[in-house]
Amino acid sequence: MFLLLIFFILSAWCYVDGGIETGPYNLVYPANFSNRIQIPADNPTTKQGVYLGRMLFYETKLSANNKLSCGSCHEQNKAFTDGRAFSPGVDGVLTPRNSMSLVNLLWGRKFFWDGRANGLEEQAVTPLTSTHEMGQSLNVSAQKLAATANYPALFKLVYGDNQITSDRIVRAISQFERTLISANSRYDQYLRGAYQPTPDELKGIELFNTAPQPEKGIRGANCTHCHGGPKTYMELFHNNGLDSMPKDSGMEKLTGLSADRGRFKVPTLRNIALTAPYMHDGRFKTLEEVVDHYSEHIEQSPALSAFLRGESNEAGGKSLKLQPVEKKQLIAFLNMFTDSAFITNPAFSDPHLLHTKNKKQ
Repeated sequence: MFLLLIFFILSAWCYVDGGIETGPYNLVYPANFSNRIQIPADNPTTKQGVYLGRMLFYETKLSANNKLSCGSCHEQNKAFTDGRAFSPGVDGVLTPRNSMSLVNLLWGRKFFWDGRANGLEEQAVTPLTSTHEMGQSLNVSAQKLAATANYPALFKLVYGDNQITSDRIVRAISQFERTLISANSRYDQYLRGAYQPTPDELKGIELFNTAPQPEKGIRGANCTHCHGGPKTYMELFHNNGLDSMPKDSGMEKLTGLSADRGRFKVPTLRNIALTAPYMHDGRFKTLEEVVDHYSEHIEQSPALSAFLRGESNEAGGKSLKLQPVEKKQLIAFLNMFTDSAFITNPAFSDPHLLHTKNKKQ
């Protein structure tokens, strides 16, 4: 009888209501990604919460003109970027910075190019409410959702009652975003012994992981200071030599410190071949341009990252000076980070399109 009671309790927690599974969400990722994940105690990840968050991520009612959603600037087939240097908001005004890729956010602590948001819940508020982005207060968004046929019931399934609030909206979106895990690229397959890189890819791996020592005849691209580890992401902020006098002062706007001038978040290299244009202002259209920048065009300034000072494959050089073949090999490696399973995973796609398709059938 006791075992039967346990079975019924577990069944009640994992039941399917109208096709929506409930219960704790199993976040699956490789052991080498580490367990230092960031999930607030008041927003545990559940299957029903992720479902609601996915609906809201693609919900155009959250914008002032009912035309934009989070997915408008973060398209799955572009690794949740939008292919633009700057993105137009509801009023047609362009955002001041490039839309960052949404990938492996489960480990993130600070968000935006200048790190001004502590956690995904805080981050979500800005694009939803900014005048030049989705342009609508969360209170208005809650009212619009409350007037629909399906959202009150979904919020009740997630939160226990059908009250729709600002806080619940951003918490659900954050739950969905934490599931956007990319961990099945050719690089991941290589790490677990399931893929043999080409000669160019292997040489690119070596260059990527090596700091140049010209006095010893050791050549390298010096990438791991900022992009090391299997996630290629260490939540660092650096001035990477784009400008000697930057138009956008980056973190300096927040701190007022001249040492923070031109410092921006170091982005992940996951799916980097899909996320052009590059940098906070989208100035580089190709990976070749990015590699050329680090190889030959580092701008010296007092705020330049210490990791980029004096690093060169030539004795006394001020930039890397990679050879053309080395640039080709490095880019071959960067292309290994493309995760086709991530950009086609139906669990990350727009559910509204699926519902529309089903209605037509």
